[in-house]
Amino acid sequence: MKDQPSLRVALVGYGYAGKTFHAPLIRSVPGLELATVVSRDPGKVHADIPDVTVVDDARAAFADAAIDVVVIASPNDTHEPLARAAMEAGKHVVVDKPFALDVVQARALAEVAARERRVLSVFQNRRWDSDFLGVRKLMEDGSIGEVTHFESHIDRFRPQVRARWREQQGPGSGVWYDLGPHLIDQALLLFGVPGRVLASLAVQRDHGEVADWAHVVLEYGRRRVILQASMLVAGGSPRFTVHGTRGSVVKPLADRQEAQLLAGMSPGAPGWGDDADDLLLHDGDGQVTRMPSRPGDQRRYYMALRDAVRGQGDNPVSPQQAISVMAVLEAAIISAAEGRAVAPSLSDAERAAWNGGLVDTRA
Repeated sequence: MKDQPSLRVALVGYGYAGKTFHAPLIRSVPGLELATVVSRDPGKVHADIPDVTVVDDARAAFADAAIDVVVIASPNDTHEPLARAAMEAGKHVVVDKPFALDVVQARALAEVAARERRVLSVFQNRRWDSDFLGVRKLMEDGSIGEVTHFESHIDRFRPQVRARWREQQGPGSGVWYDLGPHLIDQALLLFGVPGRVLASLAVQRDHGEVADWAHVVLEYGRRRVILQASMLVAGGSPRFTVHGTRGSVVKPLADRQEAQLLAGMSPGAPGWGDDADDLLLHDGDGQVTRMPSRPGDQRRYYMALRDAVRGQGDNPVSPQQAISVMAVLEAAIISAAEGRAVAPSLSDAERAAWNGGLVDTRA
């Protein structure tokens, strides 16, 4: 790797996602160089990264022959056109979640990637969170037996509606588009594509414009997977609660990497990804065993992306996986609107992108 030149990266967007996650993670990974940021506020960018080139038009970054990879961290409704334009300009592309606004757009982007022979990936950084890694390991090693109930929460307490595009009327806004892709991706990674999706979405905050509460049930035979996101949960909820035929596991608190990034910690610094919150393993006799949490490391997404672009590894999140996440997200929206369970509309090949999941799905 030392003999290979670094891949030069252009980051489109320097809002919350670009500033908090993408820029520091990219800059921490050997073999990647954050060369250009697309932003209308160069002062904001240069306050953090003095030596980076800042341009105000994404097309200028796409036209730069020195750029190898483009990362799209702009508002959700721009993901599809920007990703398409970048690939057609010869760039490999990372799209922040959600991949697109719907399944039609997602499939179209996958077709462009295949035609242009470009790596197209989705930033599903929470596959490398401490909470998910710990729960996944206990499930895989059989500690709780056959999983019958899996519950995943991302709950916050933000009673005031903020003047941000994510909380205002517009394509791709609302809590389900914001947090749903993370919740869905983790569930599909474990269990594969569900048979049906049953969902309820609501606006609960005063002056709310878009859904700020989501409760979604994924059906896998007798197993039920519950995905929950809310903006009115003071004190929070357990991040994961998983029940099985031999016991249960609870992960009370969420991964700390986002908080560490907000506090200015550099990815990879001492203590990076550490999680002092134990997993609680309950057996059938009422005994509780505290299991230390495994460290998280979201840098691993960009390490895998680097290797995929160099032809030295697999795409960490393939377009086919992104399509099925969008199909489940879309099925939930239809279910909430029509009050019925909806089967995700996917081909056999798209379903096969998950190989049935990592966990025994016989439940």
